[in-house]
Amino acid sequence: MTGMNAINLQATLFDFAIGELVRQHRESFQPLWSAESWAKLLIWLALNCGCSGERESLEAYAEALGPGLTGRMRRIFFERELEDLELRVLADPAEPQVLVLPLGPAAPLDHGRVAAALERLGLLGRVAAEPQRWQQLEAALALPWQECS
Repeated sequence: MTGMNAINLQATLFDFAIGELVRQHRESFQPLWSAESWAKLLIWLALNCGCSGERESLEAYAEALGPGLTGRMRRIFFERELEDLELRVLADPAEPQVLVLPLGPAAPLDHGRVAAALERLGLLGRVAAEPQRWQQLEAALALPWQECS
């Protein structure tokens, strides 16, 4: 364990634990793939850390997390890896599109496999369904969110 000190080990443990906590509970907050579900997770975490439900307490909690940790947690919250389809899906509603990336070597993505991943994740009806609106970006595929009516 050369080069590992107590601070590094604690930071690694914290990073692992917070990632697992978000992964284990992200499906609990409905509606999935929404800013509302993300806010519910943050409120749940704040309440479980002893914050009151008062606005000031929740804002202080969010500020204490800081942008770095909040960004990592949000990325984990809106990311899914589908190993059997060899795809990673990043579907943050704050972004203009959903990104689909291969888990393995970079190669053009098969639209059928992408559609299967979107269906499994409950995203098929939330993105532009027409593959001609999907944009190939190197190894990634960018799918615009479906426009709300």
